Amino acid sequence: MSEKVLLLVCVVLLFTQCKKENKLNFNPNGTNWPVYLGGNNSSQFSPLKQITPQNVKNLYPVWEYHSEKGRPGENTQIQCNPIVIDGILFATSPKLKVFALNAATGEELWTFDAAGDEGFSSNVNRGVTFWTDGPDKRILFTAGSNLYALNAENGKPVSSFGENGVVSIKTGLGKNTEDKYVVATSPGIIYKDLLIIGSRVSENTGAAPGFIRAFNVKTGNLEWVFNTIPQPGEFGYETWPEEAWKEAGGANSWAGMSLDEKRGIVYVPTGSAAFDFWGGNRKGENLFANCVLALDAASGKRIWHFQTVHHDVWDRDLPAPPNLVTVNHNGKAIDAVAQITKSGFVFLLDRRNGTPLFPVEEQPFPSSDLKGEETWPTQPVPTKPPAFSPQSLTLDNITDISPESYTFAENIVKNLRTGKQFIPPSKEGTVIFPGFDGGGEWGGAAFDPESSVLYVNGSIMPWILTMIESDSKQTNDHPGARTYQVNCAMCHGQNMEGKQAANYPSLIDVGSKLKRDSILTLINTGKGFMPSYKHLSEEEKEALVAYLLKEPEPHDDSHLLGLENNKDKVPYTHTGYNRFLDPDGYPAVKPPWGNLSAIDLNSGEILWQVPLGEFEELTQKGIPKTGTENYGGPVVTAGGVIFIAASKDEYFRAFDKKTGDEIWKYKLPAGGYATPSVYEIEGTQYVVIACGGGKMGTKSGDSYIAFGLKKDN
Repeated sequence: MSEKVLLLVCVVLLFTQCKKENKLNFNPNGTNWPVYLGGNNSSQFSPLKQITPQNVKNLYPVWEYHSEKGRPGENTQIQCNPIVIDGILFATSPKLKVFALNAATGEELWTFDAAGDEGFSSNVNRGVTFWTDGPDKRILFTAGSNLYALNAENGKPVSSFGENGVVSIKTGLGKNTEDKYVVATSPGIIYKDLLIIGSRVSENTGAAPGFIRAFNVKTGNLEWVFNTIPQPGEFGYETWPEEAWKEAGGANSWAGMSLDEKRGIVYVPTGSAAFDFWGGNRKGENLFANCVLALDAASGKRIWHFQTVHHDVWDRDLPAPPNLVTVNHNGKAIDAVAQITKSGFVFLLDRRNGTPLFPVEEQPFPSSDLKGEETWPTQPVPTKPPAFSPQSLTLDNITDISPESYTFAENIVKNLRTGKQFIPPSKEGTVIFPGFDGGGEWGGAAFDPESSVLYVNGSIMPWILTMIESDSKQTNDHPGARTYQVNCAMCHGQNMEGKQAANYPSLIDVGSKLKRDSILTLINTGKGFMPSYKHLSEEEKEALVAYLLKEPEPHDDSHLLGLENNKDKVPYTHTGYNRFLDPDGYPAVKPPWGNLSAIDLNSGEILWQVPLGEFEELTQKGIPKTGTENYGGPVVTAGGVIFIAASKDEYFRAFDKKTGDEIWKYKLPAGGYATPSVYEIEGTQYVVIACGGGKMGTKSGDSYIAFGLKKDN
């Protein structure tokens, strides 16, 4: 019998010992990392103690696995946080192959490729979910708009689930969603025999609704739906215009969820309603967009909600699952929910009823002057803890790393609307700070139950949002130009110049790279970061292709009714997601540009805050360590160590959790823009990180690297 076959037999025997109630989720000794972000509580904490601040310098790479055989693809990423169960690691590749490895050696046990040779691009999956019922062990994951159930022992589709192992995640979203963009970037969470899952949808007009669904893990049947855009008779219906529910989209949960199994409550963070930056057709608070939702996990019924942004026009999605924590307030232990935000806030809420444990003030903010828009007059701001990312860009804190940088930023800031958060989008240009990617992001925060300290990394990058009228002459007289401005300009630029740092390619000479049929196929199917625009009319698509290829307008444009419909729905588009950078490509704000914070949730105080990441060329010039924009989150261990990659300089780092001192780093083959996992096999503690790169203009990779301590000679 070969070693590989023998190992698989051992896996089967180990799985068979698991109890029906899925003991793996409890994981009391930290051997496993059985759920996305470590556990149902999303704590990103490991009770393992073998690696300490004293011996972390002895960490070395034990194994490296190339998930695409060293061929990751152009501008791909891995954002996956692997799960580890009884010595087996389950994760995904940049093109969304699912695989199982021997977690001690990195040896491949099986792979499953849902897409075949074409593959899926980056940013579409952050992990997989494990479920067990006696001898039945399943891996559930999403690729494109499909939910798959695989046999955990061999990677084969489970024929009894849906149709030969596949269910559409558009199920339960209502009519008119078949042609709309719906995927799931983060894994669902298991409650008994239910997989509760959210979705990522388009952020433009015509987006699908982001309802929360529960699928039966055994059959794939839809068990319940929670309408995040309330329908007539449902709680929150009055927070939208009367007929909005028929057309409104978004209010989706793309970041993952947390589960209190004992109480039977799932905690769901939601994002903004679509269109992101103008809401004149959705006047009101817009429940349940931008909410922490507490739902009965068995039925999907609302228990409570807390809205973190009213009538969002800043793309302030809740970016990560809330941490389920226990804190000590006024001498009492209180089970709570700690929700990080893109704004840099932490909302600490009573887990039972959503009551804030620190006061939250409804503070007034400016109103919009865009036609048709009615921004909400106040926004909730927690009094504690302090924000972990700066809240305001002014002339006092623009970059000063060189006189040229300062002058450049000064001349731009003088002409922008800035000074604090929640200044509405404008035609003059509004500073979004923290930027569209936070503050906090999908990497989540780590919580140490021994000290009640929350560890969270934040980006400190200003972005500029500039609105333009959709029917403005700026959008060109070509009938395809307006379709381009409404649907494409926000990513590819007003003039098709692209956004290299965000991996949005230039379309200026797209005809030299793609034929007409290929462009039409991309419009219909989407790819990678680009959603499908199949819902556009055939006339709109033809006009758009003609515009991209610099062809004359189609001869018969009398049927472009979709253009007029879009004009009625969304009178504004914008010039794209633009980082505010100096002439050398550095953020136009004083450093640090990325940080790691330790926040005491008992007292509501920040204990320490340190830069995360480094531009070595600036350090060599005598500029103190600046930190960098960062993606991916931390984990904290009982051994006293915080592990985090995330930074643009492509290092994997360890920090002392008590002091914030950087105590180890390792240069990865590509950026580790994911959250690491921690586990133990036969007495050895491992830390594994996905090295997918591809963010912020850095090179792509396809490997996972596991680290362990060097053995004594």
